[in-house]
Amino acid sequence: MTTDLLATSSPASSPVRRHDPGSRGFASDNYSGVHPEVLEAIAAANGGHQTSYGGDVYTAHLQDVFRGHFGPRAEVFPVFNGTGANVVSLQALTDRWASVVCAASAHIHVDESGAPEKVGGLKLLTVPTPDGKLTPELIDIEARGFDDEHRAQPQVVSITQTTELGTRYTVDEIAAICAHAHSKGMRVHLDGARISNAAAGLGVDFAAFTSEVGVDIVSFGGTKNGLMMGEVVVVLDPAAVPGMLWVRKSAMQLASKMRFISAQFDALLSGDLWLRNASHANAMATRLAEAVSGLPGLQVVRPVQANAVFAVLPAEVTQRLQERFRFYVWDEATGEVRWMTTFDTTEADIDAFSSAVRDELEAYASR
Repeated sequence: MTTDLLATSSPASSPVRRHDPGSRGFASDNYSGVHPEVLEAIAAANGGHQTSYGGDVYTAHLQDVFRGHFGPRAEVFPVFNGTGANVVSLQALTDRWASVVCAASAHIHVDESGAPEKVGGLKLLTVPTPDGKLTPELIDIEARGFDDEHRAQPQVVSITQTTELGTRYTVDEIAAICAHAHSKGMRVHLDGARISNAAAGLGVDFAAFTSEVGVDIVSFGGTKNGLMMGEVVVVLDPAAVPGMLWVRKSAMQLASKMRFISAQFDALLSGDLWLRNASHANAMATRLAEAVSGLPGLQVVRPVQANAVFAVLPAEVTQRLQERFRFYVWDEATGEVRWMTTFDTTEADIDAFSSAVRDELEAYASR
């Protein structure tokens, strides 16, 4: 006789909230919670049985969702996280002896603990940039030595949209990069951890600066725009990028219960949630920059083109502010800090933080 465990088990204890839901910071858009519409989508995907490892109806439907944004040839491969998406994308584009040209500030170089090199087996060829953006001329600093057996062969250009410095490529800039890379027999990867913020800021759809201008593969981010977890690799020309199923599995990025990743992206992209979230985050960054610009002792040092504000202020002021709000120092040598906004940042949050910045700068100046 079988036992119905669901019927006979003891009631679960009430979940315990172990944090203050009113707390706010400006350290990262990863600090925010999950958008309620995404949580509803996860709950709707729960219950019953669905085929594992991407054979579920949610992942099948996601193909059509992404094709609506990127074009009819696009194929999507959900993965666990952004580093995984980048490693899988770069592996899929390269031979074992390949190298990848990227900005020196690129996330794949600075913030992924060497995963593209250790896990992906790739050589990263980094180029210093003033604003985090590559150009055809900067690419050529490292896109050389073709057919030289002593040099890892440059096969891919990797760009980030928006960049790690908060800047944004225009459609024409990405088109020029793609044309230049392709003329050299190279392909283009776009790290889109904040791709929604870029599209919202540019006022265009995703295809305008990806599939329509020649990008070959995209790491599409959702976690920074209201999702719980998961990213998607978008292959824009499947015929040119074979083997994705095996690359994803061998890179340990194949989710068994993939329906819960896919359901989140369905909620984000089937309607305008992606745009609402990203537009709001961008607007809050603009509000913050306007609130602190002109304060004595503080300088906003980079253009605010998405949901990041970079500023320089005295180290003592930074330390005192960090006792009240979480945020990161970007450059210890110059005193540059980074403030990130997100979909749930409120005007009241911005006003409270900018007021604290003003108070601390005034207290510092009066000493």
